[in-house]
Amino acid sequence: MSLLFSPYDLAGRAVRNRLWVAPMCQYSAVDGLPNDWHHVHLAQFASGGAGAVIAEATAVVPEGRISPDDTGLWNDAQRDAWAPIAAAIRARGALPGIQLAHAGRKASTWSPLTGNHGSVPQDAGGWTTVAPSAMAYEGFAEPVALDDAAIDRVVEAFATAAVRALAAGFEVLEVHAAHGYLLHQFLSPLSNLREDAYGGSLENRARLLLRIVEAVRAAATEAAVLVRFSASDWADGGWDAAQTATVAGWAAERGADLFDISSGGLVAHQRITTGPGYQVPLAAEVRRGGDVPVSAVGEITSGAQAEAVLQAGDADVILAGREWLRDPHFALRAATELGETDAGLWPPQYLRARPRA
Repeated sequence: MSLLFSPYDLAGRAVRNRLWVAPMCQYSAVDGLPNDWHHVHLAQFASGGAGAVIAEATAVVPEGRISPDDTGLWNDAQRDAWAPIAAAIRARGALPGIQLAHAGRKASTWSPLTGNHGSVPQDAGGWTTVAPSAMAYEGFAEPVALDDAAIDRVVEAFATAAVRALAAGFEVLEVHAAHGYLLHQFLSPLSNLREDAYGGSLENRARLLLRIVEAVRAAATEAAVLVRFSASDWADGGWDAAQTATVAGWAAERGADLFDISSGGLVAHQRITTGPGYQVPLAAEVRRGGDVPVSAVGEITSGAQAEAVLQAGDADVILAGREWLRDPHFALRAATELGETDAGLWPPQYLRARPRA
């Protein structure tokens, strides 16, 4: 058996393989409510053989949405709308997960589906954003710096959203600390200019994330807890893989089970050279430096490529995004490519199409 299609033990759950679906925003919600688009979009990946399917960045408070068209988990109506989606993923053999998020200074922006760019004006449905420091992302509206009481409310919001996610049937909760959103903004010295207990030293910049990991772990003891990091800002003086490895170790001590390693998104002047597997070295550095399990992501498009990452010991799990959009049956294709013929991965309705050994 290939490593890619061997089971993975995630906090006591036997995930059927190690090829998972990364969170991908759909910008298709109204008032934070997922709908039929989200149901079909996510369930198809489970039919396509994914080991786990993680739903998009879902805001823990209204002002935490990236755009007005993003999903949420700040009320019970949203919880109830997510429940049949989680059930559909599970019924098709995959582990259902959801990413809990707060966009911070990158909130209240236009959905890319609108063709507009930048911050949404308040008279067009936008809102005042928040951040560790009153410093705007380039080209966006200036945020308000969070005070201690507001920080406490953010921690509480993540914990409350975790309870709702668990009630909706999700078994994996991913804390979003990547791509320039609020928790990443606290982590990076490029966006965190605070001089209090949440700024300055690495311990202080990591404080909010670690409080949230503890709160989510305590609120949802039955769930697996992941953290998504951007392991590099791709900018001088910014957040890097060494800091990520250290903080991942601290987060593991507080109950996080796996670390989803991506990169970038904090500043507009980032300089990234992309290519096949370009973020895998970051995952490998965090895995070895932090002595923690990680997933790798970033232009991983074939079964052979994914298997090579696992065989090299650079990651424990593979997450993919765009390749699943191109082919919702990516795992079935990858299994065929690797000579995996286990019929159990294929939905019974699709068995007539399964290649024979």
